[in-house]
Amino acid sequence: MIGLSPALLPQLGDGLWHVFAVFLRVSAMVSLLPAFGERSIPARVKLGIAVAFTLVITPAVQAPNSDPAFLALVRMIGTEVLVGIALGMGLRLFVLALQTAGSIAAQSTSLSQILGGAAADPVPAMGYLLTLAGLALAVLLGLHIRVAQFLIHSYTLFPMGVAAQAPDLSQWGAHQIARSFSLAFGLAMPFVIASLIYNLALGVINRAMPQLMVAFVGAPAITFAGLFLLFAGAPLILSVWSDALFAFFLNPLEATR
Repeated sequence: MIGLSPALLPQLGDGLWHVFAVFLRVSAMVSLLPAFGERSIPARVKLGIAVAFTLVITPAVQAPNSDPAFLALVRMIGTEVLVGIALGMGLRLFVLALQTAGSIAAQSTSLSQILGGAAADPVPAMGYLLTLAGLALAVLLGLHIRVAQFLIHSYTLFPMGVAAQAPDLSQWGAHQIARSFSLAFGLAMPFVIASLIYNLALGVINRAMPQLMVAFVGAPAITFAGLFLLFAGAPLILSVWSDALFAFFLNPLEATR
């Protein structure tokens, strides 16, 4: 055993360096990952999740140079962390899209102040409910498997130690933010249409009967309509959202439209 140890030490060092290089990107992405990277999850659990993903992904990733120079080492660390944060932010925007859609829906139906502080982020009850349901649906549909495949595929898109160009990264980020707001508004569109119809009808009734307190009559109606739309439309909203999320896993570098 003593004679074999000098031959095993270089291989052990190369293996640890390989695991560390993969862990840089994985840990940065896990810190922003939907469901696994939420602020309510303890840091130790996130670290365990990052280590688990690293052990799964490392055998499928080519090992980097085992003896890099100091400047090359610093550059690779910065590059891997940047790529992990960028990919994690792309996924985190889908959670923000659900929260934004819930905020738009709650504001449209006058339900924005009900249980507004129940979540870690100050979002209305509709946003909290949609976010929680969306994350649960994503986990049930195999989010952990998609994330592992996505991380392995990311080394084809962004090879280890190769930094993305700043103009391309900024254009991609701007496109992802625009698509997130577009998705959020599209998910909340039924509530916006219901609010528009409600306010138009309320205006016509107020013009026809000025003596009637239309606000007292209309408030229960818009509240019931908002809750009914949430009950009836939540499955479709979550289906559209999950399709968009998994489409991002398949093609994170979709060209801007």
